[in-house]
Order: sequence, then C-alpha cells, then structure tokens
Amino acid sequence: MPVTDLPLEQLREYRPVLQPPADFEQTWATTLAQARHHDLALRVERVDAGLPLVEVADVTFAGFGGDPIKAWLLRPANRSEPLSAVVEYNGYGGGRGLPHERLMWVAAGYAHLIMDTRGQGSSWGSAGQTSDLSGAGPGELAPSHPGFMTRGVRDFSTYYYRRLITDAVRAVDAIQAIEGIDLQRITVAGASQGGGLALAAAGLADGVAAALVDIPFLCHIRHGVQLSDSDPYREVARYLGAHRDQVDAVFRTLSYVDGVHLGARASAPALFSVALEDTVCPPSTVFAAFHAYGGSAQIAVYPFNAHEGGQGHHQAQQLRWLAATLDS
Repeated sequence: MPVTDLPLEQLREYRPVLQPPADFEQTWATTLAQARHHDLALRVERVDAGLPLVEVADVTFAGFGGDPIKAWLLRPANRSEPLSAVVEYNGYGGGRGLPHERLMWVAAGYAHLIMDTRGQGSSWGSAGQTSDLSGAGPGELAPSHPGFMTRGVRDFSTYYYRRLITDAVRAVDAIQAIEGIDLQRITVAGASQGGGLALAAAGLADGVAAALVDIPFLCHIRHGVQLSDSDPYREVARYLGAHRDQVDAVFRTLSYVDGVHLGARASAPALFSVALEDTVCPPSTVFAAFHAYGGSAQIAVYPFNAHEGGQGHHQAQQLRWLAATLDS
C-alpha cells in the first residue's frame, strides 16, 4: 500500500497543538487513588510450562475497581540477583496467551510480566483469561470480540479505557511488589494498543525507567478517527455515524486517554516506532505523540511497512537500545 499520510519530512515537523481537558490531571489522580484504595491482592503462583530454563508464574493483581487481572511472569531459572523487568501490554483484541509464546525478554535476562487485557483476548493469538468485571453490563464481563473503543464512551467515568489504563498502571505496581526485581530498571512496552498503554503507564505510573512504544494506538485520537479507514478507529466513526448528537461528548472522553496527553507527563527515555504505510495507526498520530513525549525519545521509521511495523528487525533494535539505556 502506498503512503497515504504526510511525507516523512512533514511528519518530522508535525506538532499539532492539542489541549487536554482542564480537569485532566485531577481526574487521573482521583482514578488512580481510587484504584490504589484496593489492596493489590498480589498472587504469584509457580506453574510448570515445560520450560526448564524459565521460571513461569501465574500472576493475579487488583486492577481498576479491585478487579482481578491476570498476567504471566517469566524469569530466568536459577537467578541470583535482582532482575531488570519489562512489563508488556497487548495489542487490540489479544490476551496474555501462553508462556512459551513470549520468550524474547526472558532469553535476554529480564523478568517479563505480560498483562492480560480485561475483556479482550478473543480475536487472535492464544486467548486471554481476564473478565471486565467493572463493565457496564453483563455482556461485557467475559473476554469477548471487539469493539471496545465505544464501551461506555459517552462519559469518562464509564469508559472502558479508563479501566484498562488503570490496570496498566497497577501492573507496574505489581512488578514493583514482586521479590527479586530491580526497582530502578523497570520498562513498559507494547505495540499498537499495547504501545498506547505503555505511553499511558510511562506517564501515570511511578518508577518507570524506560518505555518501548511500538506503532502506538490511542494517540491523536480525533485525527486518527478522521483519517483511518481501519478498525479500531473506525469503530468510533461508525458509532458517531449513528449517534450524531454525541460527537462532542465522545471526543471529550477520548481526550482523557490520548497518548499525546498521557505521554507528555512521562520522563523516562523512550524508543518509538512508526510504519509509514500504516492505516491502522496513521503515522501522523504516532509522530504527534512522539513530539509531545515528556522524556527523551527516539523513533525508528519503517517506510515500506504497514501495521506490522518493524517486527523482528525492530525487536533487535529494542534489545540493543534497552540494554544501553538501562546501563547508562
């Protein structure tokens, strides 16, 4: 597919002026304080995943509303010193899958926490196991197929991504509470939806040392809805095509979860990636978040790729960049 967004030289200068809601800071402070009012209820239970060189644990912690959130924790077997940790978030519709599918970071010597995604995990991969217990209705409890972009979207207090971003922050709380983790070397990471969650966690969680933000979703959202002809952004467009009187309310809600605003609060160094033929997360939305990011940041550009991005080539760059960043 040819490039359908701005040319790269214009993308490198693309800095839209976007203002968060006036109560943005207070609203997120209140949301996280309410979540942390619940005990973390952390459980770390060893499981036999048939991987003798990897210690695997089934993790549960309390996310938004105190709801139980599942995760896998992978660590090198027979470790002796505290480990650097990577907290990873999933792409849209995916779940935590199976432990043997996620071996790159543990093979590189990191502890790796893979957060399940409440209510998702039914579109690709090996599924998820976390229900959305604080969802607005019975049909939103068990893991299900998209779309999630419009669940409760008329008001931030009921919005799905308020819950999911809070879970992402609590996942950082969870890794910090696990014995044997180097608390000065915690990284948040993800691609697509996971990249948007990594941006949010970098901006909202305490103690993040680095962020890996790969082809992120949930950035410059209104522009993405207007520009993209692909889901998940088209879910919002279709919704507003029917609910014509809800445009202002919907985009106000979405502004609270926009990675442009959340990433601006971050201070940890970050490595972004963008694909110039991406119609799911258009490049201008990614560059908007990259330029607004609050910490030092680099971006890897893949000119002839779509939403698959850099894949293995980018993972190799992430491994090199993260080792150098944490050791600097």
